[in-house]
Amino acid sequence: MAAHSPLPEPEPGTVALFAMEDRVRLVLSGELDLATKADLLHAVREAVRYDQPVEVDTRHVTFMDSSAIATLSRLTQHTDQRPIFISPSDVVRFLLDVTMIGELVDVVDHDGALPAATAVHQASVTTSA
Repeated sequence: MAAHSPLPEPEPGTVALFAMEDRVRLVLSGELDLATKADLLHAVREAVRYDQPVEVDTRHVTFMDSSAIATLSRLTQHTDQRPIFISPSDVVRFLLDVTMIGELVDVVDHDGALPAATAVHQASVTTSA
């Protein structure tokens, strides 16, 4: 029998929200699914409460299910300005296109300078395979 290499362990999903003077930034990474839904929903609600432009950094997202993209879609419904997705990973770009949420957000391929920020909400959730 041929030896098989083990599948890589899933990368835990993380959700962090940073408040700055003129905007808020939601930083997401790893696998975002039902295990991270509550933390993501809390962070999105907090971001909306600031009533400032919202940046969503998804460049390190390795997996996103429908619950995560649906939660992020709330930003388009509850903010006055279009959310900005910074350097979305391929999986996030795909979901933005398929769900047509990409038509309601701005996508940029660069990250502006990030001034000093205050972490408002941070969560890390380990997902299981």
